[in-house]
Amino acid sequence: MDADAIVVGSGPNGLVAAVTLARAGRKVLLLEAAERFGGGLRSGELTLPGRVHDFGATVMAMALASPAFRRLGLEGGEFRKGGESLRGVEFVHPAVPAAHPLDDRPAVLVHRDPRRTAEALGRDAGAWLATAGAAARAGFPLVELLLEPLGPWHVPPRAFAQAARFGLAGALPATTFARRAFRTVEARALIAGMAAHAMLDLRSPITAGYGLMLASLAHLVGWPLVRGGSQVLADALVAELRALGGEAVAGHRVRRLAELSAPTVVLDVTPRQLIAMADLPAGYRRRLERFRYGPGVFKVDWALDGPVPWREPAVAGAGTVHLGGTLEEIALSEAETAAGRHSPRPYVLLVQPYAADPTRGGHTLWAYCHVPNGSAVDMTDAIETQIERFAPGFRDRVLARHTMGPADLEAANPNLVGGDIGGGLASLTQFLRRPVWSPAPWRTPLPGVFLCSASTPPGAGAHGMGGWQAARLALRPRTP
Repeated sequence: MDADAIVVGSGPNGLVAAVTLARAGRKVLLLEAAERFGGGLRSGELTLPGRVHDFGATVMAMALASPAFRRLGLEGGEFRKGGESLRGVEFVHPAVPAAHPLDDRPAVLVHRDPRRTAEALGRDAGAWLATAGAAARAGFPLVELLLEPLGPWHVPPRAFAQAARFGLAGALPATTFARRAFRTVEARALIAGMAAHAMLDLRSPITAGYGLMLASLAHLVGWPLVRGGSQVLADALVAELRALGGEAVAGHRVRRLAELSAPTVVLDVTPRQLIAMADLPAGYRRRLERFRYGPGVFKVDWALDGPVPWREPAVAGAGTVHLGGTLEEIALSEAETAAGRHSPRPYVLLVQPYAADPTRGGHTLWAYCHVPNGSAVDMTDAIETQIERFAPGFRDRVLARHTMGPADLEAANPNLVGGDIGGGLASLTQFLRRPVWSPAPWRTPLPGVFLCSASTPPGAGAHGMGGWQAARLALRPRTP
């Protein structure tokens, strides 16, 4: 194919970039090193035949809220515009978006309705509505400002005031925010479980912002799954690209940019891969070499003979479960990881897809905990012990398990450097400098070459925003 644009890598960002360019009339060639498209959206049989497991992303709150996916026609959980292929993607919602069990008191349940969530927080009901509830009420304009931190913005003026209020709270460490905003063990634990998605020491700045954003998305769009597995979304985007005249080739690894010949090249890779692929100007290369990767994860997938036997039955309806106990326990676990140590009682993020999607061949489950980047320690027992803590008898339900440590994750997807599923440390410094400080960090110094991975703003998540931003820049009129 004589391509106008070549996209390397088919994670959410690469797929969004490819479809965006194709819809603008470019002849697009998508190249993927793996045998299946999707990157973090891939699914497969990891445990038993017929059991569908997601390799990476399962919960799609970011996709439903994303300005990039909304520009592709995603509204209310359905692609209403564009190719027929995307209309086959169905988002399904668990009865409860997220749950946070505790040892000596009822679990905290996060419902779509912020008021219903707040009712269970007692003295902190008003504080929850004034923080996570307020962010949810601000709606998609606030999401656009948060996911497009460098613009361009198409939001009403009041959104900027709402973003400023969000920023005042969100800039705080999660531990500080939790203790200032909330008085109950339940509310503090809940925001800690949300903030720990950032894979940072919860005493670090902006960790409150990560927690508030995820909590508000549960109220705004829910935490849905793609029926049949995340691979369905990836395959639909590839089908849309082909329907627009583009070409997609799997099993083709690009080792050097010199292999490619097109006016536009968009790379869904991290700085480490870009350095290996290209002869870069010395100054830019040095800046990329300073880019820091974050902690890794250790992931376990299970095939079960029935649902997880939660001590509290209400947790069975949750798509996502945060395991780790109180704010103090979770903060200690994340501090240990940030210091390069393995927590004996790690914070565990668990997803039970069967709570929303019965089409995955039975009761499949996955969970991960955070570990130092590149760790070789098997955390299976530590993870299962945390599950047993809140679901006695869990191990008796296990038919088969599949584990992936940092090295396995990086082998399956080179963007997961050292097991870092976030594309780079999500600290305040790298939030502003991702991967370099620039008003257009998706543009590289090489003519026509753009970077679109999670190592670019706004960072991790199945939102495709890096791909949309890179494609937007690539579509600008070329100057002589």
